[in-house]
Amino acid sequence: MAKLSFLAGLAAGYVLGAKAGQKRYEQIKGKATQVWSSDPVQSKVDTVVQTVKDQAPVVAAKVGDAAKTAGSAARERVTGEHLPETLHRGTDGRLHADTTGFGPGPGKLP
Repeated sequence: MAKLSFLAGLAAGYVLGAKAGQKRYEQIKGKATQVWSSDPVQSKVDTVVQTVKDQAPVVAAKVGDAAKTAGSAARERVTGEHLPETLHRGTDGRLHADTTGFGPGPGKLP
């Protein structure tokens, strides 16, 4: 009997809470729509939209320049254009090390 009363109370609380929650949600939604539709907010929205339209070409140019710079840096890393003096790319396209001057020298290895 206690379980049945508990479940009935739980169900009633859920139904009443859901209705109250929906009513409060509708109040909040209505207020948010009212604020969004107000003249001060819409004038700021229009200002922001116009600023974005004006600045879009500038931002696009900067992004394009950054992409070109990044592409050039990646190409240099891949092609090995900026290798240390001890490395070079052979005619076969592979990296080769200049071993002159490294180590103890010929005949001096243990």
